[in-house]
Amino acid sequence: MARVVMYSTQVCPYCVMAERLLKSKGVETIEKVLIDREPGKREEMMSRTGRRTVPQIYIGDTHVGGFDDLSALDRQGGLTPLLAA
Repeated sequence: MARVVMYSTQVCPYCVMAERLLKSKGVETIEKVLIDREPGKREEMMSRTGRRTVPQIYIGDTHVGGFDDLSALDRQGGLTPLLAA
């Protein structure tokens, strides 16, 4: 299973929904980067993704985006193969 990294905050309903969707697909470990706990990580996230909002999700080396992007990828049938890569 591909490595999953999620930029998140401690209180983020979309992060919780993203985590729930990933776990329903069999993802056991999500590496969370809490940008509200580690101030430098927000800058890192913004430079890597070009976005300011959380969650920002990486599966392997692929930047999926936020929860809406993750959900759309799943509906299009692209999430499972990406996780299996």
